[in-house]
Amino acid sequence: MGGNLRWLDALTTAIYMLVVVAVGVKFSRRQTSTEAYFVARRSVPAWAMGISLFATLISSVTFVAYPGSAYAGDWSLLVPGFMVVLVLALVGSVIIPFYRRAVGMSAYEYFGRRFGRLARAYAALAFSLGHFSKMGFVFYLLALTIDRMTGWGVDQLIVLVGIVTIFYTVVGGLEAVIWNDVLQGFVLWLGIFVCLGFLLFLPPGGPSAVLSLAWESGKISLGDPALDLSRPTILVLSLYGFFWYLQKYAADQTVVQRYLVAKNDRQALRGVALGAILCVPVWTLFMLIGTCTWAFYRLTGEALPPTVTKADQVFPHFLATHIPPGLAGVFVASLLAAAMSTLASDLNCLAVVGVEDFYRQLRPGSTDRQRLRAGRWIVAACGGVAVAMALVLSRTHGSALSLWYTISAIVAVGLAGLFLLAFLSTRAHARGVWVGIAATILFTAWATLTYGDKRMLDLGAWNYPWHDYTIGAVGHLVLLVVGYVASVIIPVREAPDEALLRMTLWGWMKQRAAERAAVGAAE
Repeated sequence: MGGNLRWLDALTTAIYMLVVVAVGVKFSRRQTSTEAYFVARRSVPAWAMGISLFATLISSVTFVAYPGSAYAGDWSLLVPGFMVVLVLALVGSVIIPFYRRAVGMSAYEYFGRRFGRLARAYAALAFSLGHFSKMGFVFYLLALTIDRMTGWGVDQLIVLVGIVTIFYTVVGGLEAVIWNDVLQGFVLWLGIFVCLGFLLFLPPGGPSAVLSLAWESGKISLGDPALDLSRPTILVLSLYGFFWYLQKYAADQTVVQRYLVAKNDRQALRGVALGAILCVPVWTLFMLIGTCTWAFYRLTGEALPPTVTKADQVFPHFLATHIPPGLAGVFVASLLAAAMSTLASDLNCLAVVGVEDFYRQLRPGSTDRQRLRAGRWIVAACGGVAVAMALVLSRTHGSALSLWYTISAIVAVGLAGLFLLAFLSTRAHARGVWVGIAATILFTAWATLTYGDKRMLDLGAWNYPWHDYTIGAVGHLVLLVVGYVASVIIPVREAPDEALLRMTLWGWMKQRAAERAAVGAAE
């Protein structure tokens, strides 16, 4: 686009930004309590909650990483996404109704009830650190991608997107976030189909030539089926995806908060299922976009400029040079939609964690109005910090923040293992849990610092031997196993009471059976 965003594209993008601001303003008058601000009065319809969850899970990283991965290789990055369906099938019907009764607003309230305040604080802090790191990267990657297409400055884009996202999240609460997610979900689909249309029909021979070349070249493959943990095989990617989505659905505030906004258990389950069902085809379409981009340049013979040196730069270059005025603006809007939906959800969730897991614990006598005010300030502060992190990234290309990302990755570990220990074991207790937490932090630090060719610490034969995708999965298992063994070995003063046992799967099943029997007897 000659380095400049054409006026029609600028207009399309501006209209989108104005609409999301208007949605925030529309819901601002309804944000009179923490119940409204954090869980939308528990009245969101299932279809809207599902689209919101879908839009939250699809970020600007997806727009770049998936096409780039498919362009450079195959569809192996799609394998972890399939695990979302497996995880939901295994745990959805149990975890969703359980959380709707076990917590008020924060997922980490459950860990506090099960293992005490310190365990709650650890889980909340681990979640917050992980999402802070992600938010800064999402801001930066979004701005970098749009700048490659439009010529706008990276810093200006980071600040603009930050201001708009923070504004509608501060004033509109979770209702504005969810209904903007619905809008952003439709915009995202529109952008995908616009791009695919050009990629399939511009090359000579059309869709049949594009797809035939991709198939014959082995570009549509899910990867290596070997039973090898040292490479990104299907086994490694499946393990990574399973534990990633188990943590998402069992111990991630952004997802658990969606359970709480539905009107009832059935609506919550339907909404979560819809979100998962929508994600898989979108991930597949992004892989197809990357493969079609590869086929486009092979079939047309068009040379890439010297400035395009990485696989994830090719698709933005195609957009900048082959999408006509107006339609390019649609894709920019869809890219903004993917990023802003993720960022707004993160900001609201961080506010819930900040208020419920920290502010309310430190000030138990605070009023609802004071907690609402604190939530708004936390949204603004977290958004400002994320913007600042993205600006640092834009100047250093990551070097200044590499240590921070490494530390946060080490500390923000084991939440899925912590949930499994709390939910599956009646013998687990706080002392044993802390042994498990210490063990998984030490394991993750060792594995993170010693894996790969560019390892930070070389211990020779004692380096981590497997692929880095396995670190998270093994970390969860370390916490689960070590925490359980320590709970068995370390004595406790008192046996767990009945209320505590109801916080486990077995107590929950017993309680549900008793409730159903009571209903049957009454009928």
